[in-house]
Amino acid sequence: MKKTQPKGLTRIINASKYSLKGLKAAWQNEAAFRQESVLLIIMSAVTFLLPVSHLEQLVMVASLFLVVIVELLNSAIEAVVDRIGPEHHVLSGRAKDIGSAAVFVALVLVVITWGSILLL
Repeated sequence: MKKTQPKGLTRIINASKYSLKGLKAAWQNEAAFRQESVLLIIMSAVTFLLPVSHLEQLVMVASLFLVVIVELLNSAIEAVVDRIGPEHHVLSGRAKDIGSAAVFVALVLVVITWGSILLL
């Protein structure tokens, strides 16, 4: 017999609980996530002190959120790879390296975004 999945508001509530559980796990287990989250909070606050438009402020903060989002995905990839086994495998290493590269590209985007807005 097929298990019925929750629908409507119950599904949204359950999904929210899983999301909060994931954020808690990332905070507890991932130093990079903690560092980038603190960076997000501090640098978002800094945007209120800068002579930029609301749209520029939004773009600057959005670029910071993107780093945190990509870091969460990278951490998920690393967790899955580590779950498979501790032995080195070329594909496991590649997956982790590509996830790390995604975070790096997101950080470069922050530098380009902030630099373009503040220096031009």
